[in-house]
Amino acid sequence: MNKLAVVLLSGGMDSALCASIAKSEGYVLAALHLNYGQKTQVRELKAFEDILHHFSIKHKLIVDVSHFRQIGGSSLTDEHIEVTPADLESKEIPSSYVPFRNGNILAIAASWAEVIGATAIFIGANQLDSSGYPDCRKEFYVAFQQTINLGTKPETNIEIRTPIINFTKKDIVLKAVELGTPLELTWSCYSESDIACGECDSCGLRLRGFQQAGVEDPIEYINRKTYFIK
Repeated sequence: MNKLAVVLLSGGMDSALCASIAKSEGYVLAALHLNYGQKTQVRELKAFEDILHHFSIKHKLIVDVSHFRQIGGSSLTDEHIEVTPADLESKEIPSSYVPFRNGNILAIAASWAEVIGATAIFIGANQLDSSGYPDCRKEFYVAFQQTINLGTKPETNIEIRTPIINFTKKDIVLKAVELGTPLELTWSCYSESDIACGECDSCGLRLRGFQQAGVEDPIEYINRKTYFIK
């Protein structure tokens, strides 16, 4: 019997790489996508569907969690908060942080995994090039693993997998190229849905990763800035 994994698939390159890794390990993939009122929700959903098609993923779940928009507190969900330009040297948590988003996502993923019999949840969390989001730290996932263990049926066995937790964006690009991950289908921009801005925090981290890896980013940018100088 094939083993089944839930992959949290936002449409970005980190989650797409996780899908590649899970598939390379022999898992049948079930993809979970959240629409949480983010400014680029429609474009991210398109990336999700494109990646599904690439990997021939049959099991999918798209969940509306628009309460994030009602809660606010993030430039991704609140129209009154500006998506600030990338400052990759800053140690402050940027305005793009969505409060406890990954905790909400993992709870939904655990529920679905328990129902469909999945034994793993793959999430593209990254604590090195993650903008300093607190819910991207390894300690958070260790703690949440205990929550899943205690909060599911005794016979349930679901492991949280964070295969790129200690990767830099450069590492992510190189591993994605190695595994044939369709980076041209992914979307990272926080503010634009037609052509990536090249200036938000997510675009900055992505571009720097490609530049450090010496690989050309296959998507278009309004402003393809240089974030890494050799």
